[in-house]
Amino acid sequence: MVTGRIWTYAADSGHVEGQDLTGYAVVASDGTIGHVERQADPHGMRHLVVDTGVWLFGRSAVVPAGLIAAVDAQARKVSLACTGGAVKAAPRFRIDSETRDPRYLATVGEHYERLAAPRTPTD
Repeated sequence: MVTGRIWTYAADSGHVEGQDLTGYAVVASDGTIGHVERQADPHGMRHLVVDTGVWLFGRSAVVPAGLIAAVDAQARKVSLACTGGAVKAAPRFRIDSETRDPRYLATVGEHYERLAAPRTPTD
């Protein structure tokens, strides 16, 4: 298990370094779950904070960059390599400071790590 991979964009995801994904729709493998509220990169743990709106009763969710399967800049859409249920089952995001807390992020990473598709050694 390689923890760092969950926090980096896959080389084939379509993500361009420096790209602002704020406002992009976020689509899980089973449907749209919200939009990107913001991006964060504390401690090298790159992730999106996703505003799920009414889908999760107004709460936001943290999604590590490694779960992003594709970025479509033209459609302003981020596709995830997991289901909406996996996002819903992730450790609950309560306050903004959690996106800078390495312990909270490690717990989130552990949840998603088992969902991430294996990558080749060149990633």
